[in-house]
Amino acid sequence: MFGSLGLPELLVIFLIILVVFGAGKLPQLGRGLGEGISNFRDGLKAREDKKQIPEEKKNTPA
Repeated sequence: MFGSLGLPELLVIFLIILVVFGAGKLPQLGRGLGEGISNFRDGLKAREDKKQIPEEKKNTPA
């Protein structure tokens, strides 16, 4: 994903984010981003669990 971005490019992006949001907002921004990613993964996992339940019912002998 970041194969074409080197360390200098990532530092420039980080500095731009720092200037735009300020040092005080960065922890809140990171926390919000982390929670969003966590919720997204939980949603994907719940969806996979729902798909597996009907398959298990089909495989049980009647």
